[in-house]
Amino acid sequence: MTTALVPGSFDPPTHGHIDVVSRCVTIFDRVVVGVVANPSKEPLFTIEERKAMLIECCPWDRVEIAGFDGLLVDFAREVGADVVVKGLRAVTDFDYELQLAQMNRHLSGLMTMFVATKPEYGYLSSSLVKEVVALGGTVEELVPPIVAKALEGRFPRHG
Repeated sequence: MTTALVPGSFDPPTHGHIDVVSRCVTIFDRVVVGVVANPSKEPLFTIEERKAMLIECCPWDRVEIAGFDGLLVDFAREVGADVVVKGLRAVTDFDYELQLAQMNRHLSGLMTMFVATKPEYGYLSSSLVKEVVALGGTVEELVPPIVAKALEGRFPRHG
């Protein structure tokens, strides 16, 4: 049985994130979505809130949602992951993710696979979604309905 780990902050989950997970379901026997407590970012949603959104957005039987902090390689070992899967939007993602992949390989031998995003999600990021909502824009086409509702709760519209 092959287990893929799809890590990220998912703050909040977007259609791009869900697309990567859905494609992993077609390839791997088991998919663990690892929600990281990123110490370098101030999250909008708690880990528990992000996990709850992902559980709703990832209804596949072979998908598990779990939170973690610390090294990715330690969490991967804990959940029995054979490979890490990361979505890539642009060359800038590749530069950063390649460094992480090489470090993870150095630390533990863990391999990373990259999945190119669908073109319609190439510009999409959680940070951009939060910025659009904070400035009064709509993101219903960019995130699942449960996420749009949660964002509306954080950034109520005025007027």
